[in-house]
Amino acid sequence: MSAPERIPPRGVKPPGVTPHELLAKGELTVRGRIAEASNAVLYCTVEYGGVSAACVYKPVAGERPLWDFPDGTLAQREVAAYELSEAMGWGLIPPTVLRDGPYGEGMCQMWIDAPEDAEEGGERLLALIEGADEAGPGWKAVGLAEVGEDRTALLVHADDERLRRLAVLDAVINNGDRKGGHLLPAADGRLYAIDHGVTFNADDKLRTLLWGWAGEPLTEEALEALRRLSANLADGSPLAARLAELLTAGEIGALRERVAELLRTGRHREPSGQWPAIPWPPV
Repeated sequence: MSAPERIPPRGVKPPGVTPHELLAKGELTVRGRIAEASNAVLYCTVEYGGVSAACVYKPVAGERPLWDFPDGTLAQREVAAYELSEAMGWGLIPPTVLRDGPYGEGMCQMWIDAPEDAEEGGERLLALIEGADEAGPGWKAVGLAEVGEDRTALLVHADDERLRRLAVLDAVINNGDRKGGHLLPAADGRLYAIDHGVTFNADDKLRTLLWGWAGEPLTEEALEALRRLSANLADGSPLAARLAELLTAGEIGALRERVAELLRTGRHREPSGQWPAIPWPPV
């Protein structure tokens, strides 16, 4: 028997086997655990119809309880974030499904391979610049951070359209934990984002490193994506029905309100001042 063929995250080989089908229907085999993760995160392979790929499996049983989220709901929120990313047409989150696995129901998501130059520094999307009070060309300032005794550095992120789209998506899904380690530039030039368990809270929880565009006008591309999303969130729509399987009615209502507010203001979100705006450490 020949070895199964590997496929890229958004590839389709052979015809008829999509990444979504592979994740949902394939045989899931645990290969190891990602030790630094706060919840159970298992590195796996999945095989279906002669095709295989690496993936991440996060069983609900391995989720730590959180004071501000219902127990056992993080996997559903990861899938809901993927559904919103697809609905906006940006493909910022790797294919993600909810399925049974070796340790029960959980989130299963395509693994994103790092570029070959990642070990040599790769693509820089975030930086701390000591002794600076403004970002240089190609960067957006986030704020000052303490990096040692009597030492501060300016936290900046790249002025990158992929990050700008992600800042809008995070505002839509109310992401409470956008860190630098969640940003995965792929070898093909795409940018993927991972770890979306603490999202969709009905209360304002937005906490991110991507504040560089705060208060600036949204791009026309972003406004068009938001208009399309608003229409797709209407009662009775396929997207609304899918989200009803993953989120509460109150959370879906708050989601609609966030989209409406972004369209009303036409501007990137600014920190509310009622919640820590930046996760720390930033990785």
